[in-house]
Amino acid sequence: MGSTYGKIFKIATFGESHGVGIGVIVEGCPAGVRFDTDFIQSELTRRKPGQSRITTQRKEADEFEVLSGVFEGFTTGTPIAMIIRNEDQRSKDYSHIAAQYRPSHADYTYQVKYGVRDYRGGGRSSARETAARVAAGALAKLLLEQEGVKIQAYVSQVGGIKLEKAYQELDLTETENNAVRCPDPVVAQQMFDYIDGVRKQGDSVGGVVNCVVEGVPAGWGEPVFDKLHAELGKAMLSINAVKGFEYGSGFDGVAMLGSQHNDAFYIDSEEKVHTKTNHSGGIQGGISNGEDIYFRVAFKPVATIMQDQESIDQHGDVAIVQGKGRHDPCVVPRAVPIVEAMAALVLADFYLRNKTSKI
Repeated sequence: MGSTYGKIFKIATFGESHGVGIGVIVEGCPAGVRFDTDFIQSELTRRKPGQSRITTQRKEADEFEVLSGVFEGFTTGTPIAMIIRNEDQRSKDYSHIAAQYRPSHADYTYQVKYGVRDYRGGGRSSARETAARVAAGALAKLLLEQEGVKIQAYVSQVGGIKLEKAYQELDLTETENNAVRCPDPVVAQQMFDYIDGVRKQGDSVGGVVNCVVEGVPAGWGEPVFDKLHAELGKAMLSINAVKGFEYGSGFDGVAMLGSQHNDAFYIDSEEKVHTKTNHSGGIQGGISNGEDIYFRVAFKPVATIMQDQESIDQHGDVAIVQGKGRHDPCVVPRAVPIVEAMAALVLADFYLRNKTSKI
């Protein structure tokens, strides 16, 4: 019921923000994949709360436990179960909104759909669920690493502050060297200062995460409804707070002529097919063409702000929702590993699907 993803490399996440824990079951992962616990933990650490003063101050180690599917450091081909136990819930911080509908949250829609809702931190609708995706995505990265695929995301915009350089002009190894995860240190400091100022005002701000995938060979993806870019779009739009997705030239392409936008093919010195430009974003006809895949993901301002807002309660009466609890003033710094994880899950699935489509 909406908690699973994938056709061959499948995941199912479970748990709530203020429950015992959150976790994921991975099916379809081939046997013999190196299960690097240090790497998986490092990916979870990149996403965890409390990293700096511009992120939520909830304290969670986000240490994961493996319950099945791994033996002597390698996957066994059977379902892999991982759990991350919650440690710092503070459910009392949400008692004041037990009967209120917070603006731009899922409170009302969950109540209508299920007739009941877990108001503690949003329950299942909380972004805390994404930790389970990051754990599964880290495993997908390990599988893709064997095929030479590398996924790198970074923050390119916070509010009106934009990183104008194309990814080819950037040193993406600089991404993890600052709290914002922007590979340009000068722009990163501007973004940090702006987020910090917004935080002090009790408000929030949105941003954009760019992602680049290198090493995907030509031929991954399916025609018609399961196009590679369509699945990437679905995966990104399933992330909390995401409001937009574009790949390749995206919306900027509408200002170009076909003669400018077309990616002409050529044969390189090693007799390999390439395109002279890459407005297609590495995908044509829903199938990878061997060039870099790149896309952008837009995140809205966090809905929870430390200001009083007018709304209604479950009885239809006017209510003042008070800003309490611990929340990110801007989600994009912590969203970087989530975007990478979802891209890895999509690509791992298409990698395995592609292997079954050939004789």
